[in-house]
Amino acid sequence: MERNVDTFLACDRTFEDAKIVLFGAPFDSTTSFRPGTRFASRAIRGDSFGLETYSPYQDKDLTDTAAFDGGDLELPFGNPVPALEKIEQYTERILRAGKLPCMVGGEHLVTLGAARAVIRHFPDLHVLHFDAHADLRDEYLGEALSHASVMRRVWELVGDGRIFQFGIRSGDRSEFLWAKEHVFTNRFNFNGLEETVRKLSGKPVYLSIDLDVLDPSVFPGTGTPEAGGVSFLELLRAVLTVSNLNIVACDVNELCPVYDQSGVSTAVACKLLRELLIALSKS
Repeated sequence: MERNVDTFLACDRTFEDAKIVLFGAPFDSTTSFRPGTRFASRAIRGDSFGLETYSPYQDKDLTDTAAFDGGDLELPFGNPVPALEKIEQYTERILRAGKLPCMVGGEHLVTLGAARAVIRHFPDLHVLHFDAHADLRDEYLGEALSHASVMRRVWELVGDGRIFQFGIRSGDRSEFLWAKEHVFTNRFNFNGLEETVRKLSGKPVYLSIDLDVLDPSVFPGTGTPEAGGVSFLELLRAVLTVSNLNIVACDVNELCPVYDQSGVSTAVACKLLRELLIALSKS
């Protein structure tokens, strides 16, 4: 693998030297409301150079993090099956090399492709899911592969009691009823996260962050904004809290930069990604 010419802030190590591999999955063909998340990874890379590499929150610098940016995958539009296969294959290459994959979506369905590869390496995989939406529908408009059903598909991989959701404030009634029997769902915020971290200590964890967990007043640039979300500092504290776990893969998704011409939402995504990469390297 070769470095992408345009990299995310300071993610310029070689693939061989890196511990973390960043890559983009620009896919949004099952988006149910407002499309455009396919442009997120490109926007994040470009705007990342407006940030400092140093984190005053963690007193660490991204330049000390061994991260490689592999660029964006070429994913076919309109067909999730081959798109997920390409994501799965790329994630598999990263894991076989003994490195941690960090994917930037794209819509949330891209998580399924990465999770398929990760669970082969870590059969006892647990999933931490930060989101406004439950994403637990069995299908949406007749489609089983949808960003509205991604966690239901992930559940089919990991089974009961292994998905822990936080920030959830939107979903069909049937999703919430189903969730009570199969996953842990904390509504609205991150209450109980510390207890979950204690429960997951020593277990392999996939961290999936849908940025619409943030309140739209903080993060309007997303395809499905939901009022009543968390603040940036609340999300940052949650990320730093879970970074002490054995996180074996992660993703950040659902930025839709075209719906925030101010660039604030992209700036928020950039800063969160910087903090996530530093936290994962530190832990």
